[in-house]
Amino acid sequence: MITKIKIQGYRIYKDFELKPNQKLNLIVGANESGKSTLIEAISLALTGRINGKKAAEELNPYWFNTALVNQFVASRQSGGKQSFPKIKIELFFEGNDQLQELCGAHNSDVPTNACPGIKLEVTPNPEYSDDMEIWAKSPSLVLPTDYYQVDWRPFTDIPITRQPKKLATAIIDSRTVRSTSGVDYHLREILNDYLDPNERVAISQEFRQVKASMSDESLKGVNDRIGKLHASLHDKPISLAMDQSARTTWEGAITPHVDQVPFSMSGQGQQAAIKISLAMNKHSDKASFVMVEEPENHLSHTSLATLLSRMEELSGEQQQIFISTHSSFVLNRLGLDSILLMGADKAEKIANLQPETVSYFKKLPGYDTLRMALANKIVLVEGPSDEIVFERFFKDKYKKMPMECGIDVLSMRGLSLKKCLEFCSALDKTVAALRDNDGNDPKDLESELSSWLKKGEREVFIGDNNHGNTLEPQLLSFNSEESLRSILGIANTADINKWMTREKTESAIRISESSSNITPPDYIKSAVEFIND
Repeated sequence: MITKIKIQGYRIYKDFELKPNQKLNLIVGANESGKSTLIEAISLALTGRINGKKAAEELNPYWFNTALVNQFVASRQSGGKQSFPKIKIELFFEGNDQLQELCGAHNSDVPTNACPGIKLEVTPNPEYSDDMEIWAKSPSLVLPTDYYQVDWRPFTDIPITRQPKKLATAIIDSRTVRSTSGVDYHLREILNDYLDPNERVAISQEFRQVKASMSDESLKGVNDRIGKLHASLHDKPISLAMDQSARTTWEGAITPHVDQVPFSMSGQGQQAAIKISLAMNKHSDKASFVMVEEPENHLSHTSLATLLSRMEELSGEQQQIFISTHSSFVLNRLGLDSILLMGADKAEKIANLQPETVSYFKKLPGYDTLRMALANKIVLVEGPSDEIVFERFFKDKYKKMPMECGIDVLSMRGLSLKKCLEFCSALDKTVAALRDNDGNDPKDLESELSSWLKKGEREVFIGDNNHGNTLEPQLLSFNSEESLRSILGIANTADINKWMTREKTESAIRISESSSNITPPDYIKSAVEFIND
């Protein structure tokens, strides 16, 4: 298992370090936060490949961290001697007998840590040092990567050219299907794991014999005719034959079928599900790593639920899984305690989340916990009407909607406020929680939540009992009945409190859309000021 990841100078990561979860890692974050880059970097160090090609073949200037390149160029333009930008990706593994061949002290840990590990470095090639210095006299932001080299080694510092078998890795990008044939490099690697060496040899020999048979039989008549033509120099005969070179191996000609339909013609959701299932169903005695990009792509809600159940069933004790996702359903279903929240050059793990809370959200996978994870500040309200009214009062005060100020207002829709606050506390989020008193003493209600509250960071706001038990009578206590009747457009004969209680959402919408002034209840006013302080 990977115990530590260190990335320096690669894409978004200037100097990044992460200690991943031992089993499951759910990578979440805002756009451009580095989710895909993290999976890409891990895969690159494990396999020496990217997009199915060797790293050296895919190396380009855009691999390098922009800030470091800008710093280098500015230094050289001003006469400085700053060294050329480099890239280093290091993976540290837990010490066990299976990985002893990777064990060494050639890593960046201080003090030096002798352990199994692997590293991939992109550095200037000494053979081109003179050419690089000439280029650096008038440098640009596009580095001359033709002068760079890719070095891939275990911590023993002995160069390797092929991925060690004990680091078997499956990479599934559910966002796209890279190959027109539907059998890309990664799928071929996965399928090869299901074939014994003897089976691979037998298939290869049989495939060559089939091609030879076609050359000797099916093409014989054609060859007899064109062999009489004198089209070549020196009158040598021309003939047709099946290509027996390495570029036409059986792996490129044989494709999986799904219910007698070629894999490439299956739906993208089906292709992604098959890749994930094959990847995770490897032999349990292999130390393997599974990388999955956005498993929710191309799948309906029910298909996603089926796939996640299958992933849970297939995951072995020796597999470490990294999944990037934009889906709350995936987070909740697989477990909120596995989250890695990506930020600028760092990733935060969730701590102190009780197993009961993880289980609670697993049973309610539809709730949008991802919004809580990604928001800068959060307002938790009980229902849609509270959400609508809060946004109206916030805009009245600050002339902007909460979202424009980086504040997300979430309706709990009957979920436990305690569980939501616990999750927010584990994420160390700033939270304003609003709730009705329901005829109870607000101090008693607040006391029940005290474990998850923190003055100035996470506070709960509850209406005074003297002003009513729920939102509607609270609004009536702070505004005249006449003005509310006008805003809501209800007759004088109607019981306004009953109407507002019965038509909660409609009341909130009419209040939100009204151009008339309306006074917020004290607890909502306090929450508005707190969350935007």
